[in-house]
Amino acid sequence: MADAGREEVGRLVLGAWDAFLAQAAAVDLSRATRLPGWRAHEVCVHLGVWPDHTALADLAAAARAGGTGTPADPDAVNARVTTAHRDASRDDVLAALRRARDATVRYLADEPAWVDTAATVSTVGRLPMLSVVLGQAYELAVHGLDLVSSGAVPPPAPVLRAGLAALADVTGALAAACGIRGGATLVTPDGGWRFAAAGGGWTVRPVPPGAVAGAAVEAPADLLLDAASGRANPVAALARRQLRVHDLPGLMALTPIVQAAPGIPGGPILQLAARTLGNAGGLLSTAGGLLGRLRRG
Repeated sequence: MADAGREEVGRLVLGAWDAFLAQAAAVDLSRATRLPGWRAHEVCVHLGVWPDHTALADLAAAARAGGTGTPADPDAVNARVTTAHRDASRDDVLAALRRARDATVRYLADEPAWVDTAATVSTVGRLPMLSVVLGQAYELAVHGLDLVSSGAVPPPAPVLRAGLAALADVTGALAAACGIRGGATLVTPDGGWRFAAAGGGWTVRPVPPGAVAGAAVEAPADLLLDAASGRANPVAALARRQLRVHDLPGLMALTPIVQAAPGIPGGPILQLAARTLGNAGGLLSTAGGLLGRLRRG
């Protein structure tokens, strides 16, 4: 998605921010969500910018400095931030969310262009900075779905589509980092995204509705995001025919990503491919690693 440029990435991410801010402003932050132990308050707090939590600015600084270091543990970071601001007022929480959107605007307006393709150390490993910026769309889409359980309206379709674009981009980046030659399509009734990795690089492109060729996972956008984030069990969705998998061997080629980054978004879907092929032909051993850890990041 770096080739699409800041204007396109900014459109996707800022649109997701606007939708999430509208959800947060309309919901009772004290209400529980589907995430165990998390109210809407905690969901919003950990996405905000606070004096002790400036995630995007820190990642941009790391990219400018060469992208070295150790990935942070997202569970530990989230626990620290949500505990520190557990008693923050509603106004303060909403202000923190607006500051997070503003931080994205500042990045897009002020950072030198070369930073977009500079690597930074994200929670799933080294990624280009613009992929990290776009990754916010995935988080905002997934957490927007989390807020539905607190009474919020569902995220609009463009936000879910932006979240899937981010999922495809990050998965493609990790496939390239693992030296994988292959890709997959995330297919929804409204269209989807195809990523392909080869030669240490990767591409991401939109696909029209019904475009299923090669390795693909097909489902409504909200279910794909829930399955990718661990909110929904892809095995159960497959059994109920709510989710379809195409070209299992092609998906199986991507499972080394799981070993390199066990907490990746989309990991449960790759695990599904490994399980399915393992049950059919004894190939489960190539998947490696255990998934299922819910990433609250």
